Amino acid sequence: MPDSLHLVCPHCDAVNRIPAARLADAPACGQCKRPLFTAHPVELDSTRFERHLTRSDIPVLVDFWAPWCGPCRTMAPAFAHAAGELEPRVRLAKVDTDAEQPLAARFAIRSIPTLALFRGGREVARQAGAMGAGEIVRWVRGQGG
Repeated sequence: MPDSLHLVCPHCDAVNRIPAARLADAPACGQCKRPLFTAHPVELDSTRFERHLTRSDIPVLVDFWAPWCGPCRTMAPAFAHAAGELEPRVRLAKVDTDAEQPLAARFAIRSIPTLALFRGGREVARQAGAMGAGEIVRWVRGQGG
C-alpha cells in the first residue's frame, strides 16, 4: 500500500490526500471538514461517479439498483450495513439505474441489483442478485477488497 491515499469526500467531492497509516483514524475532509467515512453508501450520479471511481485510491463497490425493484429495496439495509464493515478500506456507493440510464448502459447492467467492484476506475468483479450483509462483505473481501 502506498504511503498516502487519495480519497474523494462523500459530501463535497473534494479529493483528499490521507496518510495510509491514518486511514482508520476517522479522517475528515480538508475542504468541508466532514467525515470522509460515514458507514453509509454514497449516492452517485454520472458526474460524481466518474470522480469517485477515478480519483479514489481505495476500491469502490457500486450497487446498481432501481427504486421499483423489490430485491433492491430488500438488499438496501444489508448494503448499508456492509458499508460499516468494509470502510475505510472500501467505499460503498449506489447508482439509481432509472435516473442514470447512460451509466447502466455503459456497464451493461442487465439485472438489478448488481454489485460491481472497481479498483483504479476499472471494474474488477461483478455479482448480480440480492445478498445479505455478510455475503456482501465476504464477496468483497474475497475479491481483495
